[in-house]
Amino acid sequence: MKIGILGGGQLARMLALAGIPMGFRFVFYDPTEGCCAGVLGKHFKAEYSDLKQLEIFAKEVDVITYEFENVPLEAVSFVKTFCRVYPEANALEATQDRLREKNLFHSLGIPIARFRDIKSADELAEIGEDLGYPFIIKTRNGGYDGKGQYLIQSEQDLSSLPLNVNETPAIAEEKVSFSREVSIIAARAKDGDVVYYDLAENYHDKGILRMTLAIPGDPFHQKAKDYVHDLLVHMDYCGVIALELFQLGDRLLANEFAPRVHNTGHWTIEGATTSQFENHLRAILGLPLGETKNVAYSSLINLIGNLPEIKETLMIPDCNFHNYDKEPRPGRKLGHLTIKSYEPSTFEVLRGHAEKLKTN
Repeated sequence: MKIGILGGGQLARMLALAGIPMGFRFVFYDPTEGCCAGVLGKHFKAEYSDLKQLEIFAKEVDVITYEFENVPLEAVSFVKTFCRVYPEANALEATQDRLREKNLFHSLGIPIARFRDIKSADELAEIGEDLGYPFIIKTRNGGYDGKGQYLIQSEQDLSSLPLNVNETPAIAEEKVSFSREVSIIAARAKDGDVVYYDLAENYHDKGILRMTLAIPGDPFHQKAKDYVHDLLVHMDYCGVIALELFQLGDRLLANEFAPRVHNTGHWTIEGATTSQFENHLRAILGLPLGETKNVAYSSLINLIGNLPEIKETLMIPDCNFHNYDKEPRPGRKLGHLTIKSYEPSTFEVLRGHAEKLKTN
């Protein structure tokens, strides 16, 4: 079985690392020279607009998936004429536009923060009065890791906004005072079977995920499961999905979803019976989904900008080191650590370290 992946970054790399022991082969389509997944299979180095190369790629594989949500819809629609693609393009279409994504959540009854579509710069002052200050302006397309987001503290900030909303589609969103950022990862098979991983508690710094703690028995797990289940059924989804949420008191508000394997689920490689990467492959290939039970208390630490010495990290008990083999640069995810614990007390120490990120 040969699996094609649109994109050749670390998520494609980890998908291949999960599938190679099962006898699957991989082909990556990515315009980047020396993409980090390329060492694990054939690499088509071509632009997503190159229809000839896309056709050759699609005819060479048995099924196609993608590792990032900003892959051009035109490329996905084109390769679909030659090969099966999962998840379907409707999920990409929803998540590539923040306004469309918000409207989808609203239509399914999934709670979200108040928001407004910005039709012109002339509306900004009125929007500020409606949502209250501070609020956030977000570009509708292309944002990730905090990019394309602008915090508006007061009406004065509107005059110095470094974004021309008359030219760049954007939304305005209420800034909510949340107590936690959490996410849930699920996998849905083509026959409708669904499995769910434990709720994850996420800690960000400057818009970039720094640490994730998997929380067994979290009291908000069922509520998050209900919301992601509604998304999966509505889209007739196949594959792994991640839904990110804010906790406000006894409520969860949806922030965004990702139609792919997700950074907040990397702990599942060592921390769950079946990783999110293996379950994504099982789903798109029509194989039975695997158990998602935790094997220990698990945490993820992203390695950003530079890598520690591997010798130092491997001295940490129950620590697994993942190097993505990418060129270092500020703000870039170069690898991650998975740290497991079999004692709740140790886990609480990790949570204490994670809490300190909130003050940075």
